[in-house]
Amino acid sequence: MSVISIQSQVAYGHVGNSAAVFPLQMHGIDVIAVPTTLLSNRPGYPTIRGRVLDAPLVADLLHGVEERGAVDSCKMILSGYLGSPEIAAVVADFVARARARNPTLLYCCDPVLGDRDRGLFVQADIPPLVRDRLCPLADIITPNHFEFEWLCGAKAKTIEEVIAQAQAPLARGPSTIVVTSAELADTPDGEIETLAVEHSQAWRVRTPKLPISPNGTGDLFAALLVAARVQGKDTPDALGHAASAIFAVLERTAARGTEEMRIVESAEQLVHPKRRFDAIAVRR
Repeated sequence: MSVISIQSQVAYGHVGNSAAVFPLQMHGIDVIAVPTTLLSNRPGYPTIRGRVLDAPLVADLLHGVEERGAVDSCKMILSGYLGSPEIAAVVADFVARARARNPTLLYCCDPVLGDRDRGLFVQADIPPLVRDRLCPLADIITPNHFEFEWLCGAKAKTIEEVIAQAQAPLARGPSTIVVTSAELADTPDGEIETLAVEHSQAWRVRTPKLPISPNGTGDLFAALLVAARVQGKDTPDALGHAASAIFAVLERTAARGTEEMRIVESAEQLVHPKRRFDAIAVRR
């Protein structure tokens, strides 16, 4: 089993492919990791070195992956932080070619655009490309609550509103939308939710809200969800697994008091989390 993961890469810390590759490998999945950036560390530190890669270089790397026949045997493509609108277009072209070559290939788009604390934090030309080109190509999209509302163009403060707003993007291509870091009107204090919506079904899973907010949690979650789906789990089982495994990582990170997630220390719990949070079906 293999996954092609197209995301940012950092030398220090855990975001992008630097958060996704190890968890996928722990699930027995070979990862073909294609970087969109090469940075010393994520933004937020006093200094940062490196740069967003040139789009022709990313395109060249993806062509090389195609030349090795990786598309033919791959189970899923995962994309995350893109870095520039030109790279977004390159990724869209690659996914379209790959899907034409291997019709069984699935695509998970993690639309890394922003969050509720900072708003949109990518170049202004990227969000429309993600919404209009990448998301319609995807089988699964995994926005956080802020990104979901941006993609839908409307607020969603209740589970009913989430389901209603999800219908437009679902009609354009994806079969599954997973909304992370959701805080709805009926979310209990001290908890946070992850929601999955499909055409005729929806699920929600709640976990305790820990007093930390490290970077890269969305990247880690998407990798865990992809790992579960590649291994044949259905949507509610994959949702429960990803939520449980990421909670285990965040719980250890909070205990250590570190800025970066303790992913490697949590290796066993990435696959077999000790505490299980199950996804509950939403009545519609």
